[in-house]
Amino acid sequence: MSLNGSLTPAPGGTPALSWTSAEHTLLVQPWGADSVRVRAARHAVAHDLPGALLDGPERVAAQRVDHPDGSATLTVGALTVRLDAEGLLSFHRTGGGELLRERRGHFAWPGPRQFTPVDGHHHRLEQRFAAYEDERLYGLGQHTHGLLDHKHLVLDLVQRNGEVSIPFVLSSRGYGLLWNQPAVGRVEFAANGTRWVADAAEQLDYWVTTGEDPAALLAHYADATGHAPRLPAWALGLWQSKLRYRTQEELLSVVRAYHERGLPLSVVAVDYFHWRHQGDWSFDPADWPDPAAMVTELASLGVRPLLSVWPSVNALSENFAPMRERGLLVGTAQGQPFHHSFPDAGFGGRELPVAFYDPTEPRARAYVWERVRENYYALGFRTWWLDACEPEIFPEQHAHLRYAAGEGRAVANLYPLAHVRGFWEHTQAENARHPGDAAHAEATVSLVRSAWAGSQRYGAALWSGDIPATFAALGAQIRAGLSAGLSGIPWWTTDIGGFHGGDPGDPAYRELLVRWFQFAVFCPLLRMHGHREPRGAFSAGHSGGPNELWSYGEEAYAILRAQLGLRHRLAAYLAAHLEEAADTGLPLLRPLFLGFPADPRAWEAEDSFLCGPDLLVAPVTRLGAREREVYLPAGADWTDAASGETHPGGTTVTAKAPLERVPVFVRAGADPVLDAVRGA
Repeated sequence: MSLNGSLTPAPGGTPALSWTSAEHTLLVQPWGADSVRVRAARHAVAHDLPGALLDGPERVAAQRVDHPDGSATLTVGALTVRLDAEGLLSFHRTGGGELLRERRGHFAWPGPRQFTPVDGHHHRLEQRFAAYEDERLYGLGQHTHGLLDHKHLVLDLVQRNGEVSIPFVLSSRGYGLLWNQPAVGRVEFAANGTRWVADAAEQLDYWVTTGEDPAALLAHYADATGHAPRLPAWALGLWQSKLRYRTQEELLSVVRAYHERGLPLSVVAVDYFHWRHQGDWSFDPADWPDPAAMVTELASLGVRPLLSVWPSVNALSENFAPMRERGLLVGTAQGQPFHHSFPDAGFGGRELPVAFYDPTEPRARAYVWERVRENYYALGFRTWWLDACEPEIFPEQHAHLRYAAGEGRAVANLYPLAHVRGFWEHTQAENARHPGDAAHAEATVSLVRSAWAGSQRYGAALWSGDIPATFAALGAQIRAGLSAGLSGIPWWTTDIGGFHGGDPGDPAYRELLVRWFQFAVFCPLLRMHGHREPRGAFSAGHSGGPNELWSYGEEAYAILRAQLGLRHRLAAYLAAHLEEAADTGLPLLRPLFLGFPADPRAWEAEDSFLCGPDLLVAPVTRLGAREREVYLPAGADWTDAASGETHPGGTTVTAKAPLERVPVFVRAGADPVLDAVRGA
């Protein structure tokens, strides 16, 4: 079947592929080393639509060749793109085999790209690719399904609590693909083909890269979407939180207790309901009478406060009316800007409808920052907890929403990116105005519950949301953290012990908490948080059960204290490889294949991971387990940190796992790392 299309001259002077038909216009351009950007539109391709790719990639050498059969090729380093006479693209290693190719869904269809009108200027978009039986697919953000390989899965491209949509996929075939669409949609990795869908978009946009190994793909992706900054050294210590500390005095009493026990603490969280009304972005003086004095005392103890800032605003807030009048709230098709309900501290804990501010509107970002600057930053707060930043929409009707950037279906996934961008840009700018502030030269750290492609460049530290307090959830967290790193987010953490529930007096839960902490010791951030028993309603008077290290009995406390010591002995190693993440896009948490791509079995391992290049960690995710099997990847010898025994790579060993530790293996020859683990 002919599509009646034709090659057309490339725009400008840079080699590119351009093709037109009655259906659409296609443009393929070099976009970074070994990479191209593909866009298609019903008419002319637009160059100013929102997305994750940084503007204007550095010029790279590229060559276009037109062939007698009506096809053409574009070569950008290691990547060659072929456009056939019917408008189908295929992607190849330069001088080598096929990486990926587009395919039609049906022989009568007008190609792999479909544009179905949904309103005046939006279309429902579909992009189809061939499926490969032996392919493994990684990344895609952070999900709760408990799998590392996404092959044969269907994923919603939408932000939800615990479900973070970052549409970048890393393939075992040697390519990476970014679906550069902030639209709500889905991706289907089926046996009979891959399909990406945007529910509403103005044009199709995706980016493809290749390289000699998975690390090269992540480096290209970081170059294209932005590198994470360097994580400040203080962030590697323990972050303490529970459901919430209700008052200033309660919070200070916890920090003083850490100090009296000689337990190093880096961060303590000032959580939700420290305000009177959602959207006030200020302290309720009844419970927080002197926050500036609190910050001063915390600083004297070497502790930084983490300040919770929600994007929601209810009608009782002093900011609701001015923000609505100035068009700073997310709108709706019917005009009423309410998208959820939540208890209000100043209204007796009763629920009220809430709106969300619109971070895709620069004026809204500036307005929120002014409140934050006056009421938090001026008191000494520098680190932000951007909770509920998906944001949570109930009911989930994105077509109903109206943002400054466009209709909800077309741009909703931008929300967490735009939100963290506002805090990054304004905090960094304000820090620069205070050269006497010791933190002015540091990167701003924002703990976020959601992210999109590119969030890493704005200091986003992702955590995995409100997850269950179960061993199954712990197992899923290993995959979630690895997936986040493979999606370009190197700063990641989890609620140690899970969020929903957990009885500090229950021996089984104490064991879960210990095992979770042992996993978290090797994560970029180490963070205690959760809604412990006795649980209650999310009300103004409820603060949840205890969650400090000493809350779980003497046996658990001794183990947790020792593990915290291990964390501090590893601090220099962790810091070095988080700097590597900033420079190269290579995350601290790594699936085995990232370090050993030539080992086929390394691509199958999902329940263990590399922490940097020299540590292999095998968490325990089963109640009562005191040993577990560990696969040691080929290409290195591995020393059991507990026994000192060295094993050859490419073998599976049964490692002892008493409650006080999990199996940790050190790459042979990395003696300083081995000494740090063993406390030598």
